[in-house]
Amino acid sequence: MIPDLEDYKWIVPDFIWELDELVDIEKLLKALPDADDLAKLMPDFEKIGESLASLKGFLSPGSPGETAFRATDQGYDNDKQFKKVSDKEKIDQLQEELLRTQLKYQRMLERLEKENKELRKLVLQRDEKGIHQRKLKKSLIDMYSEVLDILSDYDASYNTQDHLPRVVVVGDQSAGKTSVLEMIAQARIFPRGSGEMMTRSPVKVTLSEGPHHVALFKDSSREFDLTKEEDLAALRNEIEIRMRNSVKEGCTVSTETISLSVKGPGLQRMVLVDLPGVISTVTSGMAPDTKETIFSISKAYMQNPNAIILCIQDGSVDAERSIVTDLVSQMDPQGKRTIFVLTKVDLAEKNVASPNRIQQIIEGKLFPMKALGYFAVVTGKGNSSESIESIKEYEEEFFQNSKLLKTSMLKAHQVTTKNLSLAVSDCFWKMVRESVEQQADAFKATRFNLETEWKNNYPRLRELDRNELFEKAKNEILDEVISLTQVTPKHWEEMLEKTLWERVSTHVIENIYLPAAQTANSGTFNTTVDIKLKQWTDKQLPNKAVEVAWETLQEEFSRFMTEKKGKEHDDIFDKLKQAVKEETIKRHKWNERAEDSLRVIQHNALEDRSISDKQQWDAAIHFMEETLQSRLKDTESVIEDMVGPDWKKRWLHWVGRTKEQNIRNETKNELEKLIKCNEDHPAYLANDEVTTVRKNLEARGVAVDPCLIKDTWHQIYRRYFLKSALNHCNLCRRGFYYYQRHFVDSELECNDIVLFWRIQRMLAITANTLRQQLTNTEVRRLEKNVKEVLEDFAEDNEKKVMLLTGKRVQLAEDLKKVREIQEKLEAFIEALHQEK
Repeated sequence: MIPDLEDYKWIVPDFIWELDELVDIEKLLKALPDADDLAKLMPDFEKIGESLASLKGFLSPGSPGETAFRATDQGYDNDKQFKKVSDKEKIDQLQEELLRTQLKYQRMLERLEKENKELRKLVLQRDEKGIHQRKLKKSLIDMYSEVLDILSDYDASYNTQDHLPRVVVVGDQSAGKTSVLEMIAQARIFPRGSGEMMTRSPVKVTLSEGPHHVALFKDSSREFDLTKEEDLAALRNEIEIRMRNSVKEGCTVSTETISLSVKGPGLQRMVLVDLPGVISTVTSGMAPDTKETIFSISKAYMQNPNAIILCIQDGSVDAERSIVTDLVSQMDPQGKRTIFVLTKVDLAEKNVASPNRIQQIIEGKLFPMKALGYFAVVTGKGNSSESIESIKEYEEEFFQNSKLLKTSMLKAHQVTTKNLSLAVSDCFWKMVRESVEQQADAFKATRFNLETEWKNNYPRLRELDRNELFEKAKNEILDEVISLTQVTPKHWEEMLEKTLWERVSTHVIENIYLPAAQTANSGTFNTTVDIKLKQWTDKQLPNKAVEVAWETLQEEFSRFMTEKKGKEHDDIFDKLKQAVKEETIKRHKWNERAEDSLRVIQHNALEDRSISDKQQWDAAIHFMEETLQSRLKDTESVIEDMVGPDWKKRWLHWVGRTKEQNIRNETKNELEKLIKCNEDHPAYLANDEVTTVRKNLEARGVAVDPCLIKDTWHQIYRRYFLKSALNHCNLCRRGFYYYQRHFVDSELECNDIVLFWRIQRMLAITANTLRQQLTNTEVRRLEKNVKEVLEDFAEDNEKKVMLLTGKRVQLAEDLKKVREIQEKLEAFIEALHQEK
């Protein structure tokens, strides 16, 4: 039980280590007497032996001095009675005396250990406060735990085996695994539930010595003080939350490891992994594959040839009902790395009719399972509010009075969680020392293979892991967003004006221009136009304009994000850029107040009718002609589809008309005659005109429906009207002089030109306003959104894994992990040699 003071040589003053320099040891040795002289000074042991023999003869029965040493007759009678005691009673007395002696020494050892624990705590506190000048190195167990943490995150695509030792705690559900761990850690750190599955994912617990009893997670800086009940409750709650968060939807258990470090005075240094309890049946509320998942998790940890299996068996239930023992026997048939622990021995002793049954369980006779050692422990009375100290006292008291020790069914070193903890720690470090160098060599070979593969596949590229690639992509994306500010105002306005007109042109022609142009006079035309323009501006136009601006910004943003940069383009970022673009567009919203200010501007632009010069007049005519020609082309295409190909196409392309197209063609010809007879014909056919056309067609043997006549008339008249409007545009080229005189005493009225000028001016002013909003506000807001999206992605490892994929990324990730593992293993091995 004497502690290892190798790390505390600094406490001894330096002059002690320098005594050999200050004192001549050889001179002192010469001055000492030799062996012969010392022999003369020793007593004569032969004479002493003769004296003792004569004394024995003097005290034997019948000797002259017998009466002198006999106290009383009563004493003599007692001696005779003692001789009559049976051999069995003597054996029982000797066993009790031996047990009392063992317990006496056990208490002495515990007292010494407690004193040692307090002293070590004081030393560690001094180390922590920096009393000595030497810088303390990281503890061995912490270095080793870091290696295991990296390995738990290492997704090896190259079949790198993790054979580093750790203590794997397995057992049936509710067998007491968690309670044993808590006794070893000396704190109630795990969530508890009666009969409910509480361990839902592997929990790696790194135990190490420290001045204060604290716990902390590897990814958090918060320390939980295990001497305070509120911190213990918070720790249990945090572990439960982490477990539930690690479980995916539709599952009951998770393979994700939760890493926890526990430090405290007197704790044995080791790494334990608590696994979900093995179950025999899937109960309600569990996923159907829960049993198989727990088996696969347990096998994955136990198949490591250097893992120490701590097999927990509930002593209060029949061993034949155990599932975990069969599983452990499969993974370690020779029992070379298995430690068997029987829990709830107090309940077993009360409930089992035959006490020999416990011995058979301990010795493994009830099932085919071998182990390095067998232990029996008591982890409390079943009350979750019990403290660790009270459980310890109860455990010691039970084994002091238990028949298991009195009858030598168990040996003293096989009982209590304290002895178990010492044995497991010794076994763990023995396994570590035997296997760690071999594992380091294996990772060194893996590193060489990965580096060779990288050099062969990507000789001119740096080895950037996923996080480094993300940072590089982040800078590229931010540079591309900055490029939006470099777009010229002219380019913005041209795009906005063109897109806005494409979006609203149909409404302007169909709902404003055509209804107004088909009125009787210019007064009605202007009135109709003004009313419809105001309604349009109040309800639809500002919203359409903002939609166009937002779509234009998206289009430019997408162009910069997806545009390839020649030879420097790296397609590994394409998925990430696409995801950033989509998420940014989803988050970005145009300023809501923009529509209100835009509505006022558009109202004012459309109310202005004053064309200041001939150049603007000609521009309006050109704009109107382009628009009408585009509509005329569309109308011609519709009519061609209705009536089929003309005679030239029929002969050249060898195609014919359908029956319906023939009917449409005859109807078209009849309606064209109607327009020729009356060039000022209104836009709609009268009922008597429809009847006349139908009868004329029937007279030629063509049966036609009135609806078909009206539908054909709409397209025929539309074509006729658009051609007339284009001719009118041509006439209005010389109408600017009449416009300046307000068409007084003139037969030429060009109010439609003025309408298109108003529309054109509104488009230009709207495009200018939207461009200012884009460059001054929206581009900067978009850049801010991009930064927020990138920050969110940077914190989401799953997102990065999903978006940065490919052999190159995985190879770089594996290289980084293997290098880190190898370097940490080498540092650990060096520290291990120094400790020796």
